[in-house]
Amino acid sequence: MPGSSSREVANFGGKIFLPPSTLHKLTMLHISYPMLFELTNQETGRSTHSGVLEFLAEEGRCYLPQWMMSTLGIQTGGLLKIKNCDLPLGSFVKIEPQSVDFLEISDPKAVLENVLRNFTTLTVDDIVEVSYNNKVFGIKVLEVKPESSSHGICVIETDLETDFAPPVGYVEPDYKKEKKQSQVNPAATNPGLVGQGSMAKKINYSELLKEKPNATNFQGSGVKLSGKTIKSEEVAAQDTSGLSLEGQPAPLILPDSQLFFGYPLKPYKGDNRTDKNTNQNPLFAGQGQTLRKSKKRKDKSTQSTSAKDKTRSPDAIIIDSD
Repeated sequence: MPGSSSREVANFGGKIFLPPSTLHKLTMLHISYPMLFELTNQETGRSTHSGVLEFLAEEGRCYLPQWMMSTLGIQTGGLLKIKNCDLPLGSFVKIEPQSVDFLEISDPKAVLENVLRNFTTLTVDDIVEVSYNNKVFGIKVLEVKPESSSHGICVIETDLETDFAPPVGYVEPDYKKEKKQSQVNPAATNPGLVGQGSMAKKINYSELLKEKPNATNFQGSGVKLSGKTIKSEEVAAQDTSGLSLEGQPAPLILPDSQLFFGYPLKPYKGDNRTDKNTNQNPLFAGQGQTLRKSKKRKDKSTQSTSAKDKTRSPDAIIIDSD
């Protein structure tokens, strides 16, 4: 039997192992490539198609995937008829997953494209097995195109269009019934609107509105930076008798170019006051000093004597020759 790595690939693929003598006989015949074979169980009359993975089997033996043996209805050690055949290149295949768990795969087409690399042929009514994410999924071939008497296609070097049928045991949800229930009872889709899920009821919002509006946790008074006190504004009490907290909140529709920040907008009033004491008591009335001494301002003690105090040399020196 081939190694464990080849066995794993062969068990979830569509290729078989044949003895080396088969390759020697096929090379002497005029056959087309890739090598395709028709497998028939003469006892049950079932047949399928496959490719060849390697010619490493013992003489007189053939190794098949487990799903292929189940399709043919053959047991280990049974007799199998194998002959070379030609199949058309496939253009379309429709498959049916045999379990609802197949819907858990996020991208089934990408998974199927990767799995079909281990297959050479697909035959109608075959239930192939693929392994993905440590799970084994059964997939039944419902239809193939182009149609032929062999009911099989070759999937090597061809553009194959794939169609998925609903998995076995899948029940289509009744969207119309769910839509009617959501229209009658909005809480069915959003339990936070009414009932115990309402946030307004949880915090007892209607009772909070009845409290005095002046009641606050901050009893002190504020002071502006200019020194003026803030005038307290009286807030009128709200009438909550006709307030209803049931149902969906009403949408806030604002005109264009207008925003809502959760509080009333108060336009800014410019402060045109002038401080009378600004000119009388200037804030900066001193003189500035610099750490660097200026050349123009020198201390009198360090000043040199003026040019007037210096002795001048005579304009001319007369030498008496006598």
